[in-house]
Amino acid sequence: MSNGPSETLLEGCKILDPIMHQYGFSFVFEASGKGSGGQYASGAYVNGNRKLELHYRYSLGLVTYHFGETSVRHESYMRAILGTKGGSRYPGFSDEPLDGFRGLAYDLEHFGGGFLKGSFEEFGRYLIAAQDWENTPGFARLP
Repeated sequence: MSNGPSETLLEGCKILDPIMHQYGFSFVFEASGKGSGGQYASGAYVNGNRKLELHYRYSLGLVTYHFGETSVRHESYMRAILGTKGGSRYPGFSDEPLDGFRGLAYDLEHFGGGFLKGSFEEFGRYLIAAQDWENTPGFARLP
């Protein structure tokens, strides 16, 4: 695939759309351009005070959940839900640009209910643990 970041982000959204649309989220393309690391594109799925922020450069990069004024990165949120044994599929390692979106779709479908359809209290159960883990220094994160 030789598409630029904007085209690849929009192609990846075709993978996420069936999941996100069923919970009332709509995709909003936010930005594209060239930064010090190369071409990039970003956008977000939005539903009221919930937003799933996506960034794409050479692959799907930063994925952040926003619920009201709070936010947490995907990796931290999944770790809070699944523990140290894991089970999430994003991020993964692949040369296929759309595989990151496939992995994220799996995670959202199987583990993202607290964000997609839950109350803030349900989301918040994992938020504190996720934020604590994000604030833990590198080696202290190891099990």
